[in-house]
Amino acid sequence: MPPSIVLIHTHDLGTYLGCYGAAVETPRIDDLAADGVRFDRHFVTAPQCSPSRSSLVTGRHPHQNGLLGLAHENWEISEDERFLPDLLGEVGYETHLFGLQHVTEYPDRLGYDRIHTDQPLTAERDPAVHETSRARAVADEFERVVTEEGLGDPFFASVGFFELHRVEENGGFGFDGERYDAPDPESVEPLEFLPDRPGIRSDIAGMQGMLHAIDDAVGTVRDALAAVDRADDTLVVFTTEHGLAMPRAKGTCFDPGIEAALVLAHPTAVEGGRVVDDLVSNVDVFATLLDVADAPIPDVETGGKPIAGQSVAPLLLEGRDADGYEPRDRLFAGMTWHDRYNPIRAIRTERWKYVRNFWPLPEVYLTTDIYCSDAGREVREDFYGKQRPYEELFDLENDPLEVDNLAVAARNADASMETAPDDPDLEAVRDRLREELLAWMRETDDPLLEGPVRPSDWERIQPRSDDDR
Repeated sequence: MPPSIVLIHTHDLGTYLGCYGAAVETPRIDDLAADGVRFDRHFVTAPQCSPSRSSLVTGRHPHQNGLLGLAHENWEISEDERFLPDLLGEVGYETHLFGLQHVTEYPDRLGYDRIHTDQPLTAERDPAVHETSRARAVADEFERVVTEEGLGDPFFASVGFFELHRVEENGGFGFDGERYDAPDPESVEPLEFLPDRPGIRSDIAGMQGMLHAIDDAVGTVRDALAAVDRADDTLVVFTTEHGLAMPRAKGTCFDPGIEAALVLAHPTAVEGGRVVDDLVSNVDVFATLLDVADAPIPDVETGGKPIAGQSVAPLLLEGRDADGYEPRDRLFAGMTWHDRYNPIRAIRTERWKYVRNFWPLPEVYLTTDIYCSDAGREVREDFYGKQRPYEELFDLENDPLEVDNLAVAARNADASMETAPDDPDLEAVRDRLREELLAWMRETDDPLLEGPVRPSDWERIQPRSDDDR
């Protein structure tokens, strides 16, 4: 019989965990990584909540499945998409949803047998309801159901935590530090990709308070499985949908925006303590979980739609044939709508990152006046304040923080520039990656190729003609 599956997912975490080298204490998640496999170069399809999560449950990029913006901003996945819990249910899994999902305003579409908690989409819309998605509350409900009611054999449980999402506080957006008993900002380590400033330290401290709640909740889930003797037959997956809710991270295609933790553990089928360095996308998680469950993966031949991912089960489970697995040499990411129109597409290889800004904005998420935090204000003058370029090219090997845009050097290869690297192949690298990105967009029918993408409520906001009045 295939294993039961518990998929634990959080908001806005990136790889900010002790097991990934961050200066934070996450003992229960670190234990999970020690017992299983940690993917060190796992990236997501979008640096924002709903679109990235849509890839996790459909195995397709957001512009393929239709979720080009946030679910609570009236965007919806296309009607004919197939979802992970529904597909698992078809092969005999009893499926359960605990806590957050943030993919659709109509959770019944997803195919769960039971939905155990209210389904808020945003704290700003209804903060009281959103309390049911806090990590400790979700984990406690999971523990109650597992110990008092039991789960099927096999079962699939999606366990979604609200943290590390920002909340509205004091006229801005912070991390609810008092609620989570955040540490003293002076005691935290700065983030490598941001300057060491007081407002940034304050936000880091708030994140750490929330992170302790996540770590406790992961421990509660694992302890509950052990208490009812279900730990040995359950695959536990821990992940998140994109990077930290900080400037130059969430809402951008810099690595801190699209990097995400991915840890999988199974006591009897997964060799513990391993680290995988292959490039992996969260569309691969969808394919992997179906593979582990012995469920068919949708494709055109079976009446479905082609998925964008591949199973990494051969890297995970002992005894799996690895002949069908091919390591990625590139992956893709992007965004279209968030709090405003911000269409970006990116391709990342082992060494290079090429970003195409189709509608360049002078600022990015968390540095705008609407969503600005103290951290955003402190970063704005250092990194933004002028229009972003249409093209960006970064050498990740020599510039891992993605500071020097080499697309400018490539465009001015014949000019004398102090910052231009002495690399005669730079222009060829840019041109190759540009063409590979555009080829992928054509292959996946990206609507950006046809021009600007209208907002989800475009038809509703159009002026009515005299005949319609």
